[in-house]
Amino acid sequence: MQEEIIISGFGGQGALFAGQLLAYAGMNEGKHVTWIPSYGPEMRGGTAHCTVIVADEPIGSPLVRHPSAAIVMNNPSLDRYQPLVKPGGALVVNSSLVTQPITRDDLAVALIPANTIAEELGDARLMNIVLLGALLALRPILPLEAIDRALAGHIPERHRHLLPANAKALRRGAELARKEPETIWRNDSSGIG
Repeated sequence: MQEEIIISGFGGQGALFAGQLLAYAGMNEGKHVTWIPSYGPEMRGGTAHCTVIVADEPIGSPLVRHPSAAIVMNNPSLDRYQPLVKPGGALVVNSSLVTQPITRDDLAVALIPANTIAEELGDARLMNIVLLGALLALRPILPLEAIDRALAGHIPERHRHLLPANAKALRRGAELARKEPETIWRNDSSGIG
């Protein structure tokens, strides 16, 4: 197994943290991993993305040109990465912010209102964890419990009180991706809505 994932959004949306968390979880589970962050000159509001590879075997190259999955948090990310995902891959879309249509009909697409869910859970910063949970429901790269353990092992002390909220956000995203396929799975080009 080798999964290549791109996570992309505006700076401050937590794209890099979600990728780092996925990489830590993979490493803790004995997988081979890479994590490469990239961001624009602006830390907040600019572009930010990362690539993550999780594999059972050693990774030949950390470069990801055609990911097997992508999490897109905004319209520019959808524009940039939707065309690059391999046919048969997965696209997790933050439908709270992405308003453009999905143009691919060869991908499993999960439309997740991540900002809305995060706000319902009491903290808008949980949006990235909601989307990560949805990704892991679509592509079971790692169990959700591996993400819990990575969070517990790597979250700064000042944020440890957020561990239960992160666990809820992760499971809420996974639950939505599993239980409401009629509302989130798109295999047509009719767009979001």
